[in-house]
Amino acid sequence: MRARSATAILAAAIGLGLVTGRFVLPARSPAPGTPTAAPSLPGTGSALPKAAAGPLTEQNLLVAAEFEAVGISQRIYIRDRVGDGSYANAACAGEKTLGETLGGPGAHFRGLVTTTRTDPSDPTLAVDIGGQVAREVAADAVSQALAENYTERLLLEEVPCQDEPAGHWVYGPTRTLDVAPGIAASWMGTYDGNLNTAGAAPKGNEPCGGIAVLRSGSHYAFLQVDACLDTAAMTRIVRAAVTRL
Repeated sequence: MRARSATAILAAAIGLGLVTGRFVLPARSPAPGTPTAAPSLPGTGSALPKAAAGPLTEQNLLVAAEFEAVGISQRIYIRDRVGDGSYANAACAGEKTLGETLGGPGAHFRGLVTTTRTDPSDPTLAVDIGGQVAREVAADAVSQALAENYTERLLLEEVPCQDEPAGHWVYGPTRTLDVAPGIAASWMGTYDGNLNTAGAAPKGNEPCGGIAVLRSGSHYAFLQVDACLDTAAMTRIVRAAVTRL
């Protein structure tokens, strides 16, 4: 089933010039005291945000306070760099860098970590995956049409991981947030292999973090959340990320 689905999806991707990326995400189970979402989402009751235009800066990236708001109590360190590199789950998307996948100039990489021990070659990655809260990779595509094309391609390469053999970690169904004109996000929750008994994400269970692709005007981003957040918390984080973008 996995092979048939992946073949069909990758065939569709060829026309878009899709290649693959890399980001390590091991299977993990929710620990006791898993943080839950705050009762409201950012932007509720306020004027709609405007789609981004112009250069992307560090001000457009997620901040630690958003994760503190959903229950992460450990101190979160911000680690930034600009350039190219891995951006997605290697077990799903392969070993390519963002530049190899999409081309174009370098991106802004932001790691949110609970440790000072980070990879010397990439300070946005914690040496111990348990110290990684999230990682965001964002850039300016120059035009809104190109940003939309990029996010579609980034999302497409994650879709095959919604269909995995029983016992293998798996992504849940795609959820979409339309925040305002030109501002949208799609995300998939991550489910441990012990919950995958039928080759897909189990119904009625909460995810443990996940991935998202974000678009605001000409800006686009890929977000990997390693913290074990449920649906409500993931929705809040994704909305906050795309609103800032």
